[in-house]
Amino acid sequence: MNLNNLKPAQGSITSGKRIGRGQGSGRGGTSTKGHKGAQSRTGYSKKVGFEGGQMPLQRRMPKHGFKNPFRVEYAPLNLTRLQEISDKFKLTTIDLEGLHKVGIISKTDKVKILGYGTLTSKLTVKVNGYSTKASEAIVNAGGTAETI
Repeated sequence: MNLNNLKPAQGSITSGKRIGRGQGSGRGGTSTKGHKGAQSRTGYSKKVGFEGGQMPLQRRMPKHGFKNPFRVEYAPLNLTRLQEISDKFKLTTIDLEGLHKVGIISKTDKVKILGYGTLTSKLTVKVNGYSTKASEAIVNAGGTAETI
């Protein structure tokens, strides 16, 4: 086998339909478009979701839900995870920049500490938010919980 004798697999290449090339071709006359009507005309394009005049699906379904444009999304971190991070990376101060460097959060994330688990290390934590239980646990362990 050489580059000069490569061929596509048998039957993988087919020539396209030659439409509108006379009656003898079998695809002349109406050019496979049927007789009359909008779909046979030049420039026809079906609108997205159009169902032939029937009420379209997106209009039959009821309106549903509400998206609050002012919602603030937080990346949650539990006390157990904080303990793991401080043990694994030997951190005493945990802030957004440190969490980003370690690969826990992305650069634009806001972080909220939640109270699941236990914390034994004395940590200085500087993030966007805390649950009441989490801030109490951090202070009881001898650390400080600062809100950005």
